[in-house]
Amino acid sequence: MRFAMTYPITSHPCDPGLASGAGVAAVAAATEAAGFHALGFTDHPAPSQRWLDAGGHDALDPFVAMGFAAARTTTLRLIPNIVVLPYRNPFLVAKAGATLDRLSDGRFTLAIGTGYLKREFAALGVDFDERKDLVDEGLAVIRAIWTGDDISYEGKHFSARGITAHPRPVTGPHPPIWIGGNTGAARARVVAHGDGWCPFAAPPVLAKTAGTTSMNSNEALVRGIEDLRRRCDAAGRDWTALDISFTNVAGGNPGEPGFDADAYLAGLDELAAIGVTWVQVPMPGLGVEHLIEQLDRFRVTVIDAHK
Repeated sequence: MRFAMTYPITSHPCDPGLASGAGVAAVAAATEAAGFHALGFTDHPAPSQRWLDAGGHDALDPFVAMGFAAARTTTLRLIPNIVVLPYRNPFLVAKAGATLDRLSDGRFTLAIGTGYLKREFAALGVDFDERKDLVDEGLAVIRAIWTGDDISYEGKHFSARGITAHPRPVTGPHPPIWIGGNTGAARARVVAHGDGWCPFAAPPVLAKTAGTTSMNSNEALVRGIEDLRRRCDAAGRDWTALDISFTNVAGGNPGEPGFDADAYLAGLDELAAIGVTWVQVPMPGLGVEHLIEQLDRFRVTVIDAHK
């Protein structure tokens, strides 16, 4: 099992220390020192005040922040959680990802999703109803430009002729691509374009808000994994080569009162048994010093004990 943390800017207004260069650098170094395998950032370039007031959170630009974190670490993977692909032209995503992969010596994984905040789509000038087509076309463009030269593409939303974008990523054939989302459509994209599936723990209310399928138990996750494997078999893909990322809900959240490390460790074993290869670890966003303390505590109580 490998451990990933999403940088915990979880409120509005966020802690100013966490939103500083010194904070990102210190947390990235501490995350690596604690034995985590990956760090990521969320993607909200234009959230609405209404969403923030309803419990949303501030965010750093994921590519800029991951680049900053990469410069202060040597082994930590950079895995956004997640890049909302329809927000961006895929040629720009491909260039940012290739640059990050090269400058980090091959430590980048592109994790993408379709997004759900209509006002954010509107602010960015993107048609919300076209987001699924934008994802499918975008993934095709990114894979092509990462692996070939003199690329031409003709789609509904993107048209290009004779494009060559160097330098390419150092990871061959290209950086891993993870697909976020709990739906069958997300799993179909994994089979068509992806190297991993990253669903998220979503009770019914959150799932309705995010426009996805509820997934709030290991049983629900198992059903999704079984569906993914059937789709892989039908397409002739080796499902054992795919990564699956999920959150361990056993034992509570690390850094919060009442966290039960033994129950958490048992939960890790259960997730591993059903095919999960990466666990997303929610950590408290109360400040840099407190976060670093909790990262080290998680190292002692969970990561070292799990080895």
